Amino acid sequence: MHMTQEADYAVRIVYCLAASGKRRDANYISENIGVSLRFSLKILRKLVASGILNSYKGQGGGYELARTTDDITLNDVIETVDGPYVLNKCLKDGHECNMDDASACNFRDIYAEISDAITEKLSKVTFRSLLEK
Repeated sequence: MHMTQEADYAVRIVYCLAASGKRRDANYISENIGVSLRFSLKILRKLVASGILNSYKGQGGGYELARTTDDITLNDVIETVDGPYVLNKCLKDGHECNMDDASACNFRDIYAEISDAITEKLSKVTFRSLLEK
């Protein structure tokens, strides 16, 4: 499994704003991360809706972090775009197992354990720690 390209770009957008330390317009962001303006705007809307970024209109408008770099984790950003990480689709809400007896599945518990470990690790990585590297 891998995160989507959109989630990767979202991480890059947040990092770009964290590194800049100030409000930036969408053109600056899209050029800085090498993504089209249209796709950047789509991702920016999601990051604003989730409370990771603030947006401002008009002259001097643009985007900036809504929280400190200590309070934004990789997991926050990735979940904004991709939803909660799951190793296998059987862990998603509403998924119906195709096994005759789902309770006898030898894999679901270990998949859940691995998914939880990845989520925990991503939740420990703040953008401040990334900036300090």
